[in-house]
Amino acid sequence: MRRILSLALLAGLGAVLVAEAAEGQSFGRRSSEGRYRSPITEGMPEAQGGFVFCRLWYDASRGMPSGLGWSTDYPAAEHNFMTRIEELTSTRIDYWENGDPGYAAVRATDPDIFRCPFLFMTDPGSVTFTRAEVAGLREYLLKGGFLWADDLWGNRAWYYFQQQMERILPEYELVELTPEHPLFSTHYVVEEIPQIPSWQSWSRSGGQTSEFGRETDTPRLHAVFDDHGRLLVLVSHDTDIGDGWERETQADPRFFYLFSPPAYGLGINVLLWVMSH
Repeated sequence: MRRILSLALLAGLGAVLVAEAAEGQSFGRRSSEGRYRSPITEGMPEAQGGFVFCRLWYDASRGMPSGLGWSTDYPAAEHNFMTRIEELTSTRIDYWENGDPGYAAVRATDPDIFRCPFLFMTDPGSVTFTRAEVAGLREYLLKGGFLWADDLWGNRAWYYFQQQMERILPEYELVELTPEHPLFSTHYVVEEIPQIPSWQSWSRSGGQTSEFGRETDTPRLHAVFDDHGRLLVLVSHDTDIGDGWERETQADPRFFYLFSPPAYGLGINVLLWVMSH
């Protein structure tokens, strides 16, 4: 899978427009530490019948050792992922008027959330949802929505986010999802859960994938299914799948070869599974 997908990705590498292109038309503002205070685009792209990638915009209530809250890997991760979806599958995506792929950031209390078939969030251990956000996310998920929480590192972050999920969906459990589940072979055969570190952690540590030593050395996926088996929530723990999308054009091509193929393989499988089940 890695070899085939690597060739496909490299063939289209020049087509990817990374964060700098998107920032040229930004409404949002970036802080000195790289965090976006608000989305770079307002609202949602005009609906044309294609796929829209939505990111959950939230206020961080605590700082985690890694991550930048809601805007971690933003907006390059979704920009690149949307481009790859169209290149590697028959999925049609929506676009903004300026030609950018149709990704958006929405609050849990925003009515636009119900236009999002796929909701992605990063650094989920840093959030404490308000009562209104809990109610909004619960209604969204039970009405057919899907949430993928990514870049959750360490036991403390896991404990915090587990508490938040218990507030949103108290009647359902987070269960471990292993490669035996058919989701892992929906489009690509993904034989193991990839551990993808942030590029900064990987480069500083000399190529280590576990960001916090033995505590985080085993990546896992956990999921919430409803009573009919529909996937409501996916949580990627001790791995940063979004960084494999974001860092395609990083200066060190080894990161791309090692981590982008499995990140896209898993991401595309998840998308196709959610949209077809």
